[in-house]
Amino acid sequence: MSFTVGSTSMAPPIALAPMAGITDRPFRDLVRSFGSGLMVSEMVASQEMVQAKPGVRERAELSADVENTAVQIAGREAHWMAEAARQLEDRGARIIDINMGCPAKKVVNGYSGSALLKTPDHALKLIEAVVASVDIPVTLKTRLGWDDSCLNATDIARRAQDAGIQMVTIHGRTRCQFYKGTANWRAIHNIKQAVSIPVLANGDIIDTGTAHSALAQSGADGVMIGRGAQGKPWLLAQIAHEIWGSKQPDIPRGGDFTNMVSMHYDAMLTFYGAVLGLRVARKHLGWYMDVAGTVSKLRRAVLTEADPASVLRLLPDALNVADQEAAA
Repeated sequence: MSFTVGSTSMAPPIALAPMAGITDRPFRDLVRSFGSGLMVSEMVASQEMVQAKPGVRERAELSADVENTAVQIAGREAHWMAEAARQLEDRGARIIDINMGCPAKKVVNGYSGSALLKTPDHALKLIEAVVASVDIPVTLKTRLGWDDSCLNATDIARRAQDAGIQMVTIHGRTRCQFYKGTANWRAIHNIKQAVSIPVLANGDIIDTGTAHSALAQSGADGVMIGRGAQGKPWLLAQIAHEIWGSKQPDIPRGGDFTNMVSMHYDAMLTFYGAVLGLRVARKHLGWYMDVAGTVSKLRRAVLTEADPASVLRLLPDALNVADQEAAA
């Protein structure tokens, strides 16, 4: 199964979800190196980007001109959303994705993200403004609704399609669920039935089994992977291989795993600078150590070390500890 969004091929039909502070340029590059479908940038606040607020463009490092990359924007005013989309197109963006699903309080309190689910008429004005401002495809990511009494994603998806949206991704929760409970993949089926554009299912997809279930229950054209890829940058490629027969990734183990993590760590330090990079990298190192089964003493040493060179010296022991214990 595959489809295209403008000039971008969704083969395999799997995407990396935008996650603030996680799916930055170093992580997207690493995921891409294993082979994957669509990469989506971190969410970018449209007004802050247009006004060149310090850190916004640098934080996102959008990779706008990189093949199979979409840039996600958020906002509440049509002018800023449209202008951000125009600037991104000028920088080579292939796809603009509109965020209507972020549940974070700081986003919702600014009447952006999933807050737009409460004002669908206003949300459609934003969509129309963005679509009219660019010649490249515009897609939409949203949730089932604001809460259980406001499950309006089907209507919004239908209206968004009529306004020119070319693909929609649905996280199978309401905003008020945040990330609690379980994603309702069956509820995505009604949305898929209501539109003719491609639909991606998102939420709680952490391996091939859950991807199979999400596709079967939702009838979606593909899946979007978020938290499941944390510590497992090969996951998208692995799922794509096992479901759609794409190239099998070489999953690193032992010394190869340590080398991959060390290279990712170096990439983060280069991208952010040593001081900020050290802090940003800790969450990724924590996820890698979860995968490796690192014992608490080594884990604590890695995550509290303030010298990058010392972190690199600790990684071989920290990441191979599971293998060492198995051998013992």
